[in-house]
Amino acid sequence: MFRGVSELSLDNKGRIAIPARYRDQLMQYSQGHCIITIDTDESCLLIYPLPEWEKIEQQIEKLPSFNRQVRRVQRLLIGHATDSVIDNHGRMLIPPPLRDFAKLQKEVVLIGQGRKFELWDENMWKNCRDQWLQEDIKDMQELPASLLSISL
Repeated sequence: MFRGVSELSLDNKGRIAIPARYRDQLMQYSQGHCIITIDTDESCLLIYPLPEWEKIEQQIEKLPSFNRQVRRVQRLLIGHATDSVIDNHGRMLIPPPLRDFAKLQKEVVLIGQGRKFELWDENMWKNCRDQWLQEDIKDMQELPASLLSISL
């Protein structure tokens, strides 16, 4: 559904302009309603169209909360989940606590990830991307079999 890298700017109020190629899809699929939450592994944000988020939220809520790792994920993902709606000008507000978590400055990068987006501070994205490109795959056995079966 969502693919590609878009370099964007946060305005003075903390809004991003959703690229037109995504805006129409989001308006049709979720009437512009999205959920923004934190990534539990990286300093970036995850943006889901509301129907996609609801599927994930239901799965997370069904997990046993007595498990510490499950509780951690519930607290972080659901606890930070914030509703946001694309306005009439195609902009989406990124709330201050989420901007702070992801260390978002003026220049940001929106990464299409299929059914969701990642939103990164531009410098942090470039540093992570370059690091990932430099990493050697030392042992092909570490890759999951499902990944090894894909031919690029």
